[in-house]
Amino acid sequence: MSLDQNLNKILIIDFGSQFTQLIARRIRELGVFSEIISHKKLNSKFENSQIKGIILSGGPLNVYQSKKVKFNNKIFKWKKPILGICFGHQVISKELGGKVKKAKNREFGLAKLRRLNKSKLTKNFFNKDGSNNVWMSHADEVTKLAKGFKVIAKTETSKFSIVENLSKNFYGIQFHPEVTHTKKGKIILKNFVFSICEMKKNWLSKNQKKLLIRNIKNEVGNSKVICALSGGVDSSVVAKLLHNAIGNQLTCVFVNNGLLRKNEEKQVIKTFKEKFKINIIYVDAKNLFLNKLKRISDPEKKRKIIGNLFIKIFENYAKKIKNVKYLAQGTLYPDLIESKSVTGSQTSKIKSHHNVGGLPKKMKLKLIEPLRLLFKDEVRKLGLELKLSKEIVLRHPFPGPGLAIRMPGEITKDKIKILKDADYIFINTLKEQNLYAKIWQAYAALLPVKTVGVMGDNRTYEYICLLRAITSEDGMTADTYNFSKSFMQFVSNKIINNIKGINRVVYDITSKPPSTIELE
Repeated sequence: MSLDQNLNKILIIDFGSQFTQLIARRIRELGVFSEIISHKKLNSKFENSQIKGIILSGGPLNVYQSKKVKFNNKIFKWKKPILGICFGHQVISKELGGKVKKAKNREFGLAKLRRLNKSKLTKNFFNKDGSNNVWMSHADEVTKLAKGFKVIAKTETSKFSIVENLSKNFYGIQFHPEVTHTKKGKIILKNFVFSICEMKKNWLSKNQKKLLIRNIKNEVGNSKVICALSGGVDSSVVAKLLHNAIGNQLTCVFVNNGLLRKNEEKQVIKTFKEKFKINIIYVDAKNLFLNKLKRISDPEKKRKIIGNLFIKIFENYAKKIKNVKYLAQGTLYPDLIESKSVTGSQTSKIKSHHNVGGLPKKMKLKLIEPLRLLFKDEVRKLGLELKLSKEIVLRHPFPGPGLAIRMPGEITKDKIKILKDADYIFINTLKEQNLYAKIWQAYAALLPVKTVGVMGDNRTYEYICLLRAITSEDGMTADTYNFSKSFMQFVSNKIINNIKGINRVVYDITSKPPSTIELE
């Protein structure tokens, strides 16, 4: 499901940067709608749309590799303000007559930027001494400016770090204002959106709710929809959104695949059937899933098996309900980004998500994914607008494949029982000690390794429990949460003393990147 094309927008042209989605998110945080499109798909149909400004993203390519970079330079004739970031800055210079070469001195990490001239783009951005720390990530550089451009700021090794052509409203910056490492980077984007593009705020939770409900009504018509409900934030928001839009045309199907959190099924039924009065069918498919997953260790195979089984179950119930045309899912923007390039750019695939890359190629139901262009924080705000409880809206993310991807190696009933109990203790302890709300996502995992331990005078040979807790803004990047030593000792002792099968607890301190949030 696409968002309303009649909204005024900032168009972001993606050249394959891992930061492109952060640009979109920063613009939306300013209260303005932004849309991403691959540079490969850019064509003239956008010329007369509601575009008020254009941002060219960074990317892994070199502008002088003409065979790989085919850029539609007609956008320079659209008379729209343009901001090029990193690779986008180099594209502007090259296409308009400047020169870009391999840099003698590459810049990766923090660099000190110094102001040379004033600009609308940099108002309130620099410190009193005319400097600021910015995040650089480039091996090429602009060596000659295009005609009509002047330098606004430079670093020690990049003399054209900010440039502008005031008459055409074209701007280029070599650093990344969208990442948190650039001090006051959001001010650059704010100045571009409001002062240069003269946009007005149009992207608020209330607007999103109305827009998405209208889109759902227009797409679904009189057809029936089944919603894949898991009880997590995303599927809960989708279910409530659909119920508000089409009422009894919606039936939620909650599948217990045996890989849920402890007591999850009871909570979901109570919330959606009893509180919200939404049509819901409970399917106990524990044995079906576990039989199919027997002796499967490869994480991608796990995801594919789970995704295919979910779809088969939904299609079976669609036949029973009759006149069901759509399957609704809680797919988010980061899901699409990690499973495949949502824009068709050079962004690499990281892993399949069971509800994106894990779906079968041929499906009898049409997918409806109202949240597919939203980030997690936007979904949470939307959930509150839909009057979902904070308990639901602020829940930590839980993967669709469930505990299957939190126990590397073969899945067994015994391991599931051990992991459910460990996770339950960890999460409850976080809540009891008022830490849960400070953490983006936390979970326990069971490693496919046994180690020797000693309890009393007896030797044990049991599993290692891995704990993970991270902080994040949107799930695209993440840092480890720093627990106190006393907390870690307390929760470790509690898990080992109460769960037979675990004799060692470890804590994962790896950020994202280089790792992903989940183990598989």
